[in-house]
Amino acid sequence: MNDVQVAVIYYSATGGVYAMAEAATKAAETAGAQVRLRKVHELAPAEAIASNEGWGAHAAATQNVLEAGLDDLEWADVLIFGTPTRFGLPSAQLKQFIDSAGPLWAEGKLINKVATSFTSTATSHGGQESTLLALNNTFYHWGAIIVAPGYADAIQFAAGNPYGASHISNNGTVPPGDTELASVAFQATRAVGVAAALKKGFAAA
Repeated sequence: MNDVQVAVIYYSATGGVYAMAEAATKAAETAGAQVRLRKVHELAPAEAIASNEGWGAHAAATQNVLEAGLDDLEWADVLIFGTPTRFGLPSAQLKQFIDSAGPLWAEGKLINKVATSFTSTATSHGGQESTLLALNNTFYHWGAIIVAPGYADAIQFAAGNPYGASHISNNGTVPPGDTELASVAFQATRAVGVAAALKKGFAAA
């Protein structure tokens, strides 16, 4: 599967989504894909970040992670998006990046890419499913092929979210555990496998 190219594009404030993005990256690489791990540009003012110890610490720890660009979207066969929820919707930071993809959409360069997403909320019932479904609305417009994890692996019966891997951070105090990380790893592996099959099928058509 080493001809499959994966972009893991995320926004994370205090590190939970970042940990899941790293797990997705490692799983995709293990599946044989070439992977780019990219964060989106931060929109919050420096004083807001500095006012939250966890936010500031995570920003400093990940300062060397490259920022996502449109070239990453165009390059990838698989798009894996990660975001915390904001009132049941994707974060403004990730949404701003998505909104910048209009030129690629207009040229049809996002059609038939495999797309999937994962999320984290501060509380239980904090909008996990609605956030993932909102991201799917973008994928429909792009003509992408949505690959959700479903219950296609035993880990999903423990994780419990067929829309995409998800995590409850308890207001940023609890990092993703083994179940959440295994769930997002399965999700990434499945996306790579589907993309490989699609590329083979399109090539033979």
